[in-house]
Amino acid sequence: MTPPLPAAVVQLTSTADAEANWRQARGLVEAAAAAGARLVATPENTPWLGPIERKAEIAEPVDGPLAARWATLAERLGIHLLLGSMVERGPAAGLGEHGRVELRRSFNTSLLFGPDGRRLAAYRKIHRFDVDLPPDVVFRESDAVLPGTDPVTVATPLGRLGLSICYDLRFGELYRSLVDRGAEILAVPSAFTARTGRAHWRVLLRARAIENQCWVLAPAQVGRHDDGGIRHSYGHSMIVDPWGEIVAEVDEDAPGFAIAKIDPARVAEVRRAMPVREHRRL
Repeated sequence: MTPPLPAAVVQLTSTADAEANWRQARGLVEAAAAAGARLVATPENTPWLGPIERKAEIAEPVDGPLAARWATLAERLGIHLLLGSMVERGPAAGLGEHGRVELRRSFNTSLLFGPDGRRLAAYRKIHRFDVDLPPDVVFRESDAVLPGTDPVTVATPLGRLGLSICYDLRFGELYRSLVDRGAEILAVPSAFTARTGRAHWRVLLRARAIENQCWVLAPAQVGRHDDGGIRHSYGHSMIVDPWGEIVAEVDEDAPGFAIAKIDPARVAEVRRAMPVREHRRL
């Protein structure tokens, strides 16, 4: 059995200033690695969180300069590094419904890099955040973002990691699919709004951990972003164990990180004591 290894979740306040975001994120990733983390995860929209109408102009391919910068960081620190999400360039604009010209849309994409700098996985967010909770949470991610289609898991020294992003958290069937593909750890990099976060963040993360008997890594954005006043992120980045206990959390309403040892034996222990998957009838 793989021994327990430390993982860290990073909390950021990303903006439309990509270089400032890079410096903030790099410093916290370096600090987490110095504290012993062998896997470090950053939030959704780590490199850029600005006005939605600018997504197309800052989008890059997954093998572009932005990804190369993060790959180099993973290699230099010798860690597994999850870039919570970036704006991935989508297909070229063209004629859409009724012959109208559609603007180029992007993907919201997580990338996992290994300690040698290789890209091990890419996951495109499947569920887009289209909500109407006036007056402060009115958002249509689908205006600028295309949906992904495929669940993704990948082997790491801490266990098999299942990837998801933010609004995916509300769709339990995705996590059941990830566990069916062998996931023992679930990553949920997020930019939960303050309003929905207060109501649902902890309970949903604990529910995903409990029902799937997995570790959950949930790095999050925090505070206000310069995206036209749309977002005020909840924060409270955390790590949850397979029994649903919060074992580490960033309590401050500010950037930081939380770290805890991920023990694959704990997954096996909980699943053996309560074999939920074997009891499934649907």
